[in-house]
Amino acid sequence: MLVAGGAGSLGSVVASALHDAGARVAVVDHRDPQAGSLPDGVAAFRADLADEAEAERALRDVSSHLGKISVLVNCAGAIHSEPLVTLTDPSRRRHRIDSWSATIRSNLDVAFVLGSLVAEHMATQRIKGVIVNFSSISASGNPGQTAYAAAKAGVEAMTRVWARELGPLGIRAVAIAPGFVDTPSTHAALSDTMLADLKRRTPLMRLAKPREIADAVRFVIENDFISGATVGIDGGLIL
Repeated sequence: MLVAGGAGSLGSVVASALHDAGARVAVVDHRDPQAGSLPDGVAAFRADLADEAEAERALRDVSSHLGKISVLVNCAGAIHSEPLVTLTDPSRRRHRIDSWSATIRSNLDVAFVLGSLVAEHMATQRIKGVIVNFSSISASGNPGQTAYAAAKAGVEAMTRVWARELGPLGIRAVAIAPGFVDTPSTHAALSDTMLADLKRRTPLMRLAKPREIADAVRFVIENDFISGATVGIDGGLIL
């Protein structure tokens, strides 16, 4: 199994949970995967997965280590919050194009580049597998997250297309759409006031635990009749 973004606070939990379940796991991340909290036995590689050449190299490295890849978990990405227009900061009235591009690149481009490469790997080697893409509850349109919401909506659309195209080859595509997860990146992207409001509006009155998201990933990997779906894990919160 290959976990993209496996050095992150959520990706490392996903990789660890799959490893604990007995899977052979490799992670690829643009950060140093060795700096994370990955268990012994999880192979770690470093690459910019939005760069096709680097992603191809990383996939060759992972294939050399794991052999055939039947599971890809596209967990790479970064939350970004920025209003479309603000009247409180005259120096920056509009959403910046550079932050738009960076958010699309880290969330959508990575999923596309690595997903297409792994799909080719599976198809040419006649592997029946699954691609699990990470979306977000924000895909439905979360105020203050134009770029992030657009990227995650794109991930969900791409997942449905792949399910239709790749299904006849025995390859499934599923999206996981977490709500707000108790990770350092969530706390960095949202103020304490925003987080308190989200907890108040969530019927379960809390953020998700990273392991709860990892358990959902394992579920969609193991259920061979889930494809083309977006599985929401948001504690009942619908934006």
